[in-house]
Amino acid sequence: MMRPMKLAGEQLLFGAGTLAHLQTLAGKKACIVTGGSSMKRSGMLQKVSDYLEKAGFQVAVFSGVEPDPSFSTVRKGAQWMLEENPDWIIALGGGSAMDAAKAMWIYYEHPELETLADIMPPNPFPVLRNKAKLCCIPSTAGTASEVSRSIVISDDVSQKKYGLGNMEMMPDVAICDPEVTLSMPNHITAETGMDALTHDLEALVSNRANYVSDTLALSSIETLVEFLPKVMGEPQNIEYREHVLDAAMMAGLAFTNVSLGIVHSMAHTIGGHFHIAHGLADAIILPYIIRYNRQEAQAVKKYRLAEEKLKLGPMESVVEDMNRHFGIPKCFQEIIPDEKKFFDAMDTMVEEARTDGCTKTNPVIPTQEEFRKLFEQVYYGKE
Repeated sequence: MMRPMKLAGEQLLFGAGTLAHLQTLAGKKACIVTGGSSMKRSGMLQKVSDYLEKAGFQVAVFSGVEPDPSFSTVRKGAQWMLEENPDWIIALGGGSAMDAAKAMWIYYEHPELETLADIMPPNPFPVLRNKAKLCCIPSTAGTASEVSRSIVISDDVSQKKYGLGNMEMMPDVAICDPEVTLSMPNHITAETGMDALTHDLEALVSNRANYVSDTLALSSIETLVEFLPKVMGEPQNIEYREHVLDAAMMAGLAFTNVSLGIVHSMAHTIGGHFHIAHGLADAIILPYIIRYNRQEAQAVKKYRLAEEKLKLGPMESVVEDMNRHFGIPKCFQEIIPDEKKFFDAMDTMVEEARTDGCTKTNPVIPTQEEFRKLFEQVYYGKE
């Protein structure tokens, strides 16, 4: 039976100039959550603050959210929110800043919750919006957390990444203004863009896929394959940036409703153990899993739809060509040279990938031994 779909929150805006929509929000106190210093250096943090102040908000800023945000950062931010008492939370930045803001929101609304386990299944997910609403403004074109029900938070002790999804966390307002993404360096543009392409290709073959998710994913794939290389060549071209940001958003609308697959299961695991950026891990793993999934007839049919749209040959070859063009390694051995350390973690990684929430919607569910072989393939770059 099909699951109900939710395509973004109350408001979804995209295109150059849409950041000005912040002036229409109503409230008294806005708390901005952001990452390092890039949004300050680019002037976007000040621009967002100015728009909110024009709308009559008092504005406070929580900065310094790290890549792969930790639970300790989430708790620190939630405590800060309890002191500031916002009625709007504004997440400004990449996926890490947006995921952290969503998690902070939960513990701000429910200070009785104390641990990461408190919000993980089988515990019931807490009801939000009793204190505040959430607006997400992405600075990267990839994670689509602005239209996603999901977060990934790292445990401080084990460094394991925990993924959690619930429609309560769908942001109320998403503003996808390409001007915000102009400060992205090229390697981040490439990695986050390949993350978006992974979202598309995993949603397309998900065992929950449907007509709407397929339509979104196929259109996004076509746009990313055309415009991501163009953005890499002309990083300040606002039109190209807009196309890529819109495509990443559409990929998010697709995957947040039909879920992902084992590219993400493996990327979460390898990223947690070896601190590899998520988009980079996705990009390396993706062609190997496309080949693996071809043992399932429906997946083959779906890949063929994308290939017919692109007229570029096998989808795994398209991904490999893009990776090569962007300087993305063919395998993890190139960036994790300690072979012993990788294989010492193998048993743990296999189990973590097997139990990751994304695995159950992959078109083929690997056995433990198959997962082991896949980890070996992505490490050595061999079939």
